Amino acid sequence: MCLIIFAYDILPDYHLVLAANRDEFYNRPTAAANFWEPESKILAGQDLEMLGTWMGITRAGRFAALTNFRDPASQIKNPRSRGFLVRDFLRSEEPPQRYLENVNHTQSLYNPFNLLAGDLSCLMYFSNQGPVVRDLKPGYYGLSNHFLDTPWPKVQKSKDALINYLELNPEGLIAPESLFEILADTNPAQDEELPDTGISRDREKILSPIFIAGKDYGTRSSTVLLLDRKQNVFFQERSFYGNSKSWREVIYQFKLDT
Repeated sequence: MCLIIFAYDILPDYHLVLAANRDEFYNRPTAAANFWEPESKILAGQDLEMLGTWMGITRAGRFAALTNFRDPASQIKNPRSRGFLVRDFLRSEEPPQRYLENVNHTQSLYNPFNLLAGDLSCLMYFSNQGPVVRDLKPGYYGLSNHFLDTPWPKVQKSKDALINYLELNPEGLIAPESLFEILADTNPAQDEELPDTGISRDREKILSPIFIAGKDYGTRSSTVLLLDRKQNVFFQERSFYGNSKSWREVIYQFKLDT
């Protein structure tokens, strides 16, 4: 997952409104979002190479999502898959803060990452490039491949678009298609706005749009997740074919088991 924008606990009718793009190499095998067997309690896509995931929610309302933290100088040899961080949280019953504190103790096993983890009582953020577990307050947030709310152009642009859309819909009628439109923006950042993350300027440019359409790497899926105050979940995922805009789609709607 390489871009996540979300409104947490700030809207009258929704606990969480989230839109996200997952960027990955096109040839990495992936399964679309589904309820994982045998318990069918976890709804998530799956990386078929390492059997982890980048984002998911359980029938009990546990939620987690992951982005890579772009820092070539901090890559390690033989790292543990970061997708296990999301998978293991969704399988666990540990409180989010305790889970992330335990992750903090083993953070050196992973390449750089950002991790969101929460349930109906809280939403926490942790990066193994930063010092502390953060308990998020109600508000609007954006996360890409640096710290939470780092104002990269793609983060600021998509977050502002989310805020503008939600504030223009005070009745709480959220159209998922409007969020997918935010996620579909392929316009790159201006050269003077590009971040410096230790890769070439040409590569920074390719990775700068909200929706990436590179030759061998790009946005593989877009997801909209809505959790309302009545504990109803709406989960819609579009998986893309290479760098084209054609997709296959899955939609799940269910009420939390609480």
